[in-house]
Amino acid sequence: MEIDHIFIFLSPKGEEVDDLVRFGLNEGSGRSHPGIGTRNRRVFFENFYLEFLWVENEAEAKSLQDLGIWERSKFRDSDYSPFGLCLNNTANTDSIFEDSLKFHPDFLPKGNVVDIITNEKMPWIFRFPPKRQKKNSAEPRVHQNGIKSLTRAVFNLQRKDFKEILDAIEGESIIEFRESLENLLVLEFDNNQQGKIQKFKELMLEIRY
Repeated sequence: MEIDHIFIFLSPKGEEVDDLVRFGLNEGSGRSHPGIGTRNRRVFFENFYLEFLWVENEAEAKSLQDLGIWERSKFRDSDYSPFGLCLNNTANTDSIFEDSLKFHPDFLPKGNVVDIITNEKMPWIFRFPPKRQKKNSAEPRVHQNGIKSLTRAVFNLQRKDFKEILDAIEGESIIEFRESLENLLVLEFDNNQQGKIQKFKELMLEIRY
């Protein structure tokens, strides 16, 4: 299973991403999500991208009670996981999303849905329709610190639910889920060739490269 992108909820305006820019990552484009109430900042790599989300329209976010967008954005008070994992829509993900929530956001054409597995303690696991997926070829992918491709993604979670689904994702991917006292996303790039580790406490993120 391949990762399309991973998101992390941040404080309003996502100013924490400035630390990644100072670290040597080249920021790409960002945009709003009509009907969902969120906005993002993004950093692109050769095989996936990192998305940083915050709520800019409280009413829209609160209206989607089944999705838990508002609660997830308030993760420090609600104990929801701040993470999201988007898998590429391929045949080997069909069984994972068989009983998932079907959501039609305003920015998708009629009849197209996003498959979502949502649970407060778990990442928002989802996939877009196959034709919706883009490679974002115009986005910058060359970074000053030499980071290129994701080779491992470890989600440290306060509780592991949906064990069968998580086991299925782990079995065919570079993804791992661990139970932990804190929410922390550990991303390894380029098989840690440089032997370096950079921690971003406010982002709940550790980068090994």
